Amino acid sequence: MTSSKKSRLSMLDSLAAAGAPMAAPAPAASMMSSNRALRSARDAVDSHRVWDLEPHQIEDTRIHDRLDPADVIDLRDAIEANGQTVPILVRRHPTEADRYLLVYGRRRLEAIRSSDKVTKVRALVASLDDDAAVRAQISENMARRDLSFIEKALFAQELVENGFGNQSQVAEVLTVTKSSVSMAIAIAEAIGPDLIRAIGPAQGIGRPRWDALAKAIEETGADRDALIRIAEKEYTRFTVDAVTEGSDAAPGDPSVMAFEAVFSAVAPAPAPAAKPAKKARTLTQPLTVDGRRSATLRRTAKGLSLELPGGGFADWLEAEAQNVIEELHARWQSRGEE
Repeated sequence: MTSSKKSRLSMLDSLAAAGAPMAAPAPAASMMSSNRALRSARDAVDSHRVWDLEPHQIEDTRIHDRLDPADVIDLRDAIEANGQTVPILVRRHPTEADRYLLVYGRRRLEAIRSSDKVTKVRALVASLDDDAAVRAQISENMARRDLSFIEKALFAQELVENGFGNQSQVAEVLTVTKSSVSMAIAIAEAIGPDLIRAIGPAQGIGRPRWDALAKAIEETGADRDALIRIAEKEYTRFTVDAVTEGSDAAPGDPSVMAFEAVFSAVAPAPAPAAKPAKKARTLTQPLTVDGRRSATLRRTAKGLSLELPGGGFADWLEAEAQNVIEELHARWQSRGEE
C-alpha cells in the first residue's frame, strides 16, 4: 500500500472521533479497527483521494441524528480560519451524475454552505449502498458519543419508521439492549417529534426526566402546540439576552432552558412542605409561701411539674409525696360532690 493511500485511509479513520476541525487527537487504538461498519466504509473509499466538491453537488437525505444541525457558526469560523482539516464522507448518487449523497459530516457541510470564504467541500467518496451508509452514520455517531438521550431516542425511532430494521435490529446496531430502545422510542412517541425538535438536544437531561415529561403530557393532555411556543420563547429570550447584554448574560444551554420551561408548564407542582407544628409555649407560675417564692409550677405540652429548691421542705415533700398526691387527688374528686 502506498504511503499516500495509507495517509488517506488514516484520515478516514480520524472521522470516527472528529466532530469539528479542531477535534481532540484520536486515541492510540483507533475505534475504526474494531468497528466493522466504519472499516467497511474505509475500505469502500473510491479512487483513494480526497475530492474538492461543490456544496450544491451534495444531498443530505440521511435520517437526522442531531436536533441542532444549524448550530455551526463556531465551526464555520474555525474552517474559515484554519481550513477544513477533516473531510466529510459521501457516496455517489445512484441515478444522477456528478451528484453525491452525504454519509456523515453534516455540520462541516452546513458550515461551508454558510461560508462566504470557503467554496469547496473536501470529501472522501465511498461506494456504499443505503444500508451500509446508514450503518456507517450510526457507527460514526457511536464513536463520537456526544448525542443526548433524546437525540438517540429520536434517531432510533426514525430508523425503525424508515424501515432500517425492527427494534431488535436497531438495538444491535446501536450496541444497546432492545428494552432500552423500546423505552426510548416510547418516550419519543409520547412527547412527539415536533415538540422534541422545538426543545432541542438538552444535553445532560437523561431518560428519567424525559420519561417524566412524557408521562406528564399524557396524564394532563397538554397542548403540544402551546408547549412548542413555550420552548421557542426560551430560545428567543436566550438570543435577545445574548445580543443585548453580551454572551455573559446568557449562560448555559438554551435547549436545557427550553426543557425546564416546558417541564414546569406541564408537570404538577410539588406539594408544599408541611409546616412544622408550632412548639407549645412553656408556662411557668411562681408559688409563694408567706410572701416568699418557694416553688415554681411549670406547664408544658407533656404535663405539669413542680420544682422546689433544695432544703428541708423539699426533703419532706419527697418523703410524703404519695400521701400528698392522694390527698390532692381526693380533694379534686370531691369538687363534683360539693
